[in-house]
Amino acid sequence: MPLLLSPLDLTALIVFAVAWLAYEPLLKAAARGKGAINTDMTVIRVAWMKNMAGRENRFMDGQLLGHALNSASFFASSNLILIAGAAGVLFGGESTFRSASSLVVINTSTRLVFELQIALVLVALARGLLDFIWSIRQMNYCIAAVGAAPDSEDTATAYGEAAARLLNPALSAFNAGVRGYYFALAAAAWLFGPIAFLAATLGAVSLLLWRQRRSRAAAAIADLRKLLGG
Repeated sequence: MPLLLSPLDLTALIVFAVAWLAYEPLLKAAARGKGAINTDMTVIRVAWMKNMAGRENRFMDGQLLGHALNSASFFASSNLILIAGAAGVLFGGESTFRSASSLVVINTSTRLVFELQIALVLVALARGLLDFIWSIRQMNYCIAAVGAAPDSEDTATAYGEAAARLLNPALSAFNAGVRGYYFALAAAAWLFGPIAFLAATLGAVSLLLWRQRRSRAAAAIADLRKLLGG
């Protein structure tokens, strides 16, 4: 790898790999159970499932889960199209490399480096696709759990908590899939040079963290969690 990439390219690639793979565990560790959208939403979803289990009519809950399932399916389909496009470029051969190299804004030294840059975008998209697929499967399990909810007040709380243990990982996987687009865009910035790659990676992480901790949505969700007593 050092023979293929300049020191700056290698540094940018390492920063990207650390940010991409360590973002979620570091966010959880920094949030310590509260103060971020992802962690606060786990409490809200538990409350939702508890209310669902205690309701006589669960049609609305099924509709909401169906909407989330449709969203995940849409993103998974979009991901497949992007993966197909990136794969077409990756396996386009010498003609694709020459066409890309002729562009002034593209900064790539050799065909092998160019293919590595495209492959990184492809891997980021593929990881997101796997997250969406796992999210869809888990949401199907959640729909079955909603349909099987017993009409007993004695078991409503326990059943709701168990259903939430299905729903939270399902929507966490969906969030991970959406986050994959941020890192795929950061990986694509490598085509414009290592400085652009490094800046795009740090920019993506900063934007994600700001939305999780400092955005208006984060403040509103934190207030909702407090009202629910979480």
